[in-house]
Amino acid sequence: MQAPADHASTTSGDVRMDGTLHAPPPAVPAFDPAAALQAAFAHHQTGRMGEAAELYKLILQHDDTHADALHFLGVLACDVGDLPAGIDLIEKSIQLHPNAIYLNNLGNMRGRARDQQGAIAAYRAALSLAPGYAQAHSNLGHTLREAGDPTAALASCEQAIRLEPGLAQAWINFGNALLDLGSDEGALDSYMKAIALNPNDANAHNNVGNILEKYGRAAGAADAYQRALALEPMRASLHNNLGNVLRDQGLTEEATESYRRAVELDPGFAQAHSNLLLLVNTRPDVSLREQFDEARAFGEQQSARAQRIDHTAHVATEGKRLRVGFVSGDLNSHPVGFFLESVLGHLDRERIELIAYATRKRDDAVSQRLMPHFSAWHDVSRLDDEACACRIRDDAIDVLVDLSGHTNHNRLPVFARKPAPVQATWLGYFATTGLASIDYVIADRHVLPLEEASQFVEAPWHLPDSYLCFTPPPFAIDAGPLPAGEHGAITFGCFNHLVKLNDAVVALWSRVLDAVPASRLLLKTRQLDDPAVRHATLARFDAHGIDAARLLLEGQSPRDELLAAYQRVDIALDPFPYAGGTTSVEALWMGVPVLTRRGERFLSHVGESIVSTAGLPGWIAADDDDYVAKAVRFSEQRNELATLRSTLRERLLASPLCDAPRFARHLEDAFHGMWAHHVACHHASNGRSAQTDRLSSGDARHRVERNIA
Repeated sequence: MQAPADHASTTSGDVRMDGTLHAPPPAVPAFDPAAALQAAFAHHQTGRMGEAAELYKLILQHDDTHADALHFLGVLACDVGDLPAGIDLIEKSIQLHPNAIYLNNLGNMRGRARDQQGAIAAYRAALSLAPGYAQAHSNLGHTLREAGDPTAALASCEQAIRLEPGLAQAWINFGNALLDLGSDEGALDSYMKAIALNPNDANAHNNVGNILEKYGRAAGAADAYQRALALEPMRASLHNNLGNVLRDQGLTEEATESYRRAVELDPGFAQAHSNLLLLVNTRPDVSLREQFDEARAFGEQQSARAQRIDHTAHVATEGKRLRVGFVSGDLNSHPVGFFLESVLGHLDRERIELIAYATRKRDDAVSQRLMPHFSAWHDVSRLDDEACACRIRDDAIDVLVDLSGHTNHNRLPVFARKPAPVQATWLGYFATTGLASIDYVIADRHVLPLEEASQFVEAPWHLPDSYLCFTPPPFAIDAGPLPAGEHGAITFGCFNHLVKLNDAVVALWSRVLDAVPASRLLLKTRQLDDPAVRHATLARFDAHGIDAARLLLEGQSPRDELLAAYQRVDIALDPFPYAGGTTSVEALWMGVPVLTRRGERFLSHVGESIVSTAGLPGWIAADDDDYVAKAVRFSEQRNELATLRSTLRERLLASPLCDAPRFARHLEDAFHGMWAHHVACHHASNGRSAQTDRLSSGDARHRVERNIA
């Protein structure tokens, strides 16, 4: 979203810093302040900062009360990154000559320095001197929105538009405020007005892409992002946004390149690097070695940028009640929320005190049910990484748990600062984070066998049963009879994100459809709301000879309708290497068995863990041929399928996958085991640390660095 445009001007004459390049710098007569100022502006506008600074300083040598020279020397200092010094100079210029333009610029620079209240005060001071100053109204609206007051922001932007209807930036800020207030359609209309006024504003095109992406119109969003990139090809965030919608269209190679370009342009761009890692881990054509190296590169980059938090005053006492912090943007209606809910209610509050750090502000029925289980719930969505890490340190967290990995809304750069003595990653991801500052990955023997531990920077901590514990849905939906009955056509199904359906998956599932006469495949996911994506998906199967009539493509639905859709599925097909998680357990809960394929890494083993823990080890295929053979055999066993359908929910509920009290004890023991090892290392006289000598499920494991064989 667009930040306020810097708008600066002198108080007399026609010299302006409005982004317009005028004539080449004129020759500078000796000791002619007006000519020197004109030349300095020209240098400043064309990026020749050194020359501009020398001229501003020359003017001030002859007249240290020259407000314009002092003011724009301050603007220049801010432009080159010295915000404290620049803001100080701007404030001194205002003392010499108070005026609305100076105050507007002060607001802009305070905004850059993340001083929102200071920026708001400066804009309001500007408007007290010039109530008709449309740009200041627009900038005030932007900053009010950033400060969390979209209603006041909307009023400021409306005033800017009334004063200057042709101010494109005001329409963008107006659209942003509308977006925060839930008016996506109004926001889109505002952005389109901005584009009509200024087709060369990359931000407006980007914002249009944001809304189209939100509503599943990936192809249209990609077009908008590409228009923005044509205007600003070196802007990393635009490449990242384009990568997101290319991924959603199943264009994984193109998406990978977009993410890589974003990281090349901004090596510290954690979100883009996370998106890259998330995607390459799902690609069977990217080796484990490449995936691990990319993750370690992320970890090294973030660690190099991060200032480690000092928590030496933290008391390392064994056996105490532990303060455990959960960091996630998914403490709501999301798979993470679904898997957490029942567990939290059974944790022993005498052993564990929970503190939530929500990285996304999203309040819904699930978050409302989760909140009472935490002694504190902090919204850290507006805190930068340093401030967030300091907050966690000040809260005296003993064990800090990442629930996101490289998925959306993660705050892994916070973990790079090591704000808690013990750090672990769990539940939301399926590969190494790459951060050496995260001590453990919580897993089980299925998803992370010890022989595969070299794929992780973190040390494995195995829970005895499954690393997952499912919370049954809060509404009753019957599994229903077997859709195929005794003689009808078998319907296979998959409700996973379309990015999991790589070319190898499409090829294998086409073989399954060929081998099971008259069978059909129901695909249901948000990406299929886009007509262009549906067409492309049909074409992918058509390339393998599968007629479109055998494919049932559906978009997203509310969760109760999504679960009810399993009443039309006989057998769920698990993709690979990116297996299903929540979708697989939900299928089992609806009486639908899941055919999964054995893999070689955590990501691929999730399906194995789920079906094994549910008591269905026979539904794990050894390879592609076995996958097809099992699909054929199970399709022919209608009586067994019908019996399984009628009993599977009860089997699931009786398994460790739904035994929340048992799981809670195991999780408590894991946290206390990690802490006990930290205490032992802390007090060890030989200077060992938990970073180089850590416990995994009670076994000491020594290493300095992990390498994949």
